[in-house]
Amino acid sequence: MISGDKNILAGAAWVYGENVNTDVIIPARYLNTSDPLKLAPHCMEDIDTTFAEGVRPGDIIVAGDNFGCGSSREHAPIAIKAAGISCVVAGSFGRIFFRNAINIGLPILECPEAAAPGAVSKGDRIEVDLSMGRVVNRSNGREFSSNPIPEFLRKLFAAGGLVPYVRERLGGVS
Repeated sequence: MISGDKNILAGAAWVYGENVNTDVIIPARYLNTSDPLKLAPHCMEDIDTTFAEGVRPGDIIVAGDNFGCGSSREHAPIAIKAAGISCVVAGSFGRIFFRNAINIGLPILECPEAAAPGAVSKGDRIEVDLSMGRVVNRSNGREFSSNPIPEFLRKLFAAGGLVPYVRERLGGVS
């Protein structure tokens, strides 16, 4: 769920460990399309067979270090966003995944404390405030701090990614 304030995202947590690579986010056998609606049903299926059926709009992925490592496929953040995930919180991100997520408008936040084992459990209710760099686990009351997301990136996320953001800035040029 995205609140009325587009800087605050809230949903159930889907928790994964370290080094979740792009091939388990969206397996290579599905790369014959870049259609988000065709990618979403296969998101995370090689690491979590319950994800595609259980994820709800607004849910949040919480993972350890190096989330999105591996190949440079833009399909990975596209599949995550299309599945309904509102934000990915991780200890750190693979360099190319990080850039691809920004480009397609998938909010991401590096927060090692929130990503530490035991800080968040699957199904916990999580709230992420992008403008404050804060993650709150509403299920256990723990709160974690990170660097706030800069305003221009929050605007880019709200626009839906780099291309829509640039179109807005150019006055709707298509």
